[in-house]
Amino acid sequence: MTIRQLKISIVAVCVLVVGAAAMFYTSPQQQQQRGGRFRAGNEGPVPVLAATARKQDMPVYLDGVGTSKALNTVLVKSQVDGKLISVNFKEGQDVEKGFVLARIDPTTYQAQYDQAVAKKAQDEAQLANARIDLDRYRRLAATNAGPKQQADTQAALVAQLEAQVKLDQAAIDNAKAILDYTTIVAPLAGRTGIRQVDEGNIVSTSDTTGIVTLTQIKPISVLFSMPQQDVSRINAAFARGALAVEALAPDNKTVIDRGMLQVVDNQVDPTTGTVKLKAEFPNADLQQWPGQFINVRLVIDTLRDAVVVPTAAVQRGPSGAFVYVIDGETAKIRNVKVAQQDDIQAVIASGLDGTEQVVTSGFTRLTDGAQIAIGQPSETVPLGVDRPQRREGTPQSRRRNGDTPRTEGTSNTRP
Repeated sequence: MTIRQLKISIVAVCVLVVGAAAMFYTSPQQQQQRGGRFRAGNEGPVPVLAATARKQDMPVYLDGVGTSKALNTVLVKSQVDGKLISVNFKEGQDVEKGFVLARIDPTTYQAQYDQAVAKKAQDEAQLANARIDLDRYRRLAATNAGPKQQADTQAALVAQLEAQVKLDQAAIDNAKAILDYTTIVAPLAGRTGIRQVDEGNIVSTSDTTGIVTLTQIKPISVLFSMPQQDVSRINAAFARGALAVEALAPDNKTVIDRGMLQVVDNQVDPTTGTVKLKAEFPNADLQQWPGQFINVRLVIDTLRDAVVVPTAAVQRGPSGAFVYVIDGETAKIRNVKVAQQDDIQAVIASGLDGTEQVVTSGFTRLTDGAQIAIGQPSETVPLGVDRPQRREGTPQSRRRNGDTPRTEGTSNTRP
């Protein structure tokens, strides 16, 4: 080998070393971009699905778990002792206020009432005669034909008999009330429970089981708790006006009833760090039952003209959240700030103006500036409050809840 050939060989080796080093130190992101463009160029446009961002009013919810409780519960008991001669309700029957539930034998109490009425009539007759004598004695005393003391004594007797008549009337009222107690009526509108005593038994005022339990379940109340950190937000919203509360089905999505917040408890439970709240629901379809656990969400605010996109469109990388915005036939990365989100839709605080199309699926081969082919459009972002936006929309909270949306290619980070 000559010196010239040796020099050429050395130069060739150096060029190869420099080229290999350049390829080695190229960033993985640049390699990914080049590889993506190469594949895209070879395989054609990347097929994706897209949805259009839109502006709409979005309610802000606080989620909680509560227990349904009858608005009123009454243990119907007998107020007098006696034989139960009739039971007029069926178990599970809806009754109105004043409905006759049962009757107790009134014979003894009717006799006591009649006795009180007769006693009053007797005393009224004596009073009438005493008043006639008093009038006679006063006329005699006025003409000095009779002693004045006799007239005064007769006046005292009249007053005594008048008091006796009032006492008789009080006895009549008492006997009448006891007699009325033999007819047991519903103190409120509600639903009867399981009958605790059968017709023909002797009931007593000392019975602890009563005759039946009557519960008012239309409307119904729900007691639920909220963290103490939210108390100030709830009180501030409550001060502005009535707050709506929604009861959810076990799927935690379907609204089964809508009611209003009634009261916020006046203290925080120090053992749990929560405060109790009470809401009232119409419960027209009996979707709630006393003692049932219910998922509830409290509406504390409404975001006006919020930019909303499907949650699947939001991707996350080292620099935070971003979306692929469709620009003609290409997809470009745009950084966004997520205000709140759930598994259906996300509210974008900044980065979008509400008119863009964003990619919702097909992220595997997608890169910044890649050519795309839009397939069948996905459903537009739904209106209404049945798909709520949670206040906890951060990725950390979603991971805690175990419902982080995973779409195809979410492992790709933003270049």
